[in-house]
Amino acid sequence: MQNVLIAEDETKLREIVVKYLKKEGYNVFEAEDGEKALEVFKENPLDLVILDVMMPNVDGWSCCREIRKTSDVPIIMLTARSEENDRVFGFELGADDYVTKPFSNRELMMRVRSLIRRSSKTTETVLEAGRIKINVRAHRVILDGKEVDLSPKEYDLLMFFWENCDIALSREKIIDKIWGYDYYGDMRTIDTHIKRLRSKIKDSGCEIQTVRGVGYRFYINEDAKAE
Repeated sequence: MQNVLIAEDETKLREIVVKYLKKEGYNVFEAEDGEKALEVFKENPLDLVILDVMMPNVDGWSCCREIRKTSDVPIIMLTARSEENDRVFGFELGADDYVTKPFSNRELMMRVRSLIRRSSKTTETVLEAGRIKINVRAHRVILDGKEVDLSPKEYDLLMFFWENCDIALSREKIIDKIWGYDYYGDMRTIDTHIKRLRSKIKDSGCEIQTVRGVGYRFYINEDAKAE
């Protein structure tokens, strides 16, 4: 059973998140402020940490900075702030994801599952998604025994989608991750790359779905196994 820490000073919100995490099968640790969160972190092996930014005693950003001194545990930041500079600052401190309040508990759980899955796979050399095999170290993608010719950006897109399977990703978030947050080119660039990637992994069991008004979502048909 994986251990998850939720640090949130709003009692009602924390209780709701705890309820959903337990329903997903996680062992949950709670902290009402940053000081308590760091105590829990030091005393327990954790698989993921959820930090509210604005907490008393020690804020979420300070917690994130302190945790990153000794650990690569996945960190999700919760905040009422939505400004781009705040998100960038959080990522620079080492946060892995950033969820703005108010948020959907279902979406938060998907992000938790995604980060834990990504973290648990980091030591694996070969990943399987549908009928695709991905050799992480060699940056090679194999479909039904044949290598798929992907450009570096297409490979990065596939990995990012795989790591965030079943999560709706905005074009802005994909651009920030793959091209960098300082990218000022045509937003249609992402659509062009995804169109090419779709054609190359067609019938593989991996589907890049268009989410109207949002962006894209990566779906893996579990019945389509790699040969």
